[in-house]
Amino acid sequence: MLTTKELSSLEDQLKQEQLMVKKCKLYSQGCADPQLKQKWEQIAARHQDHYTRLLNQIK
Repeated sequence: MLTTKELSSLEDQLKQEQLMVKKCKLYSQGCADPQLKQKWEQIAARHQDHYTRLLNQIK
């Protein structure tokens, strides 16, 4: 069982990961360079994976 402090920390991390996913997707949409666009999409996917893993810690 997680403590209140640990849950709070996980919530903060979840929010940060969500923000990073949104930012990276936004940057990807604004890129004209296909390689750079792909890199931003990869980074967004990595942060989405982090988000999912953190969320599973709460369950």
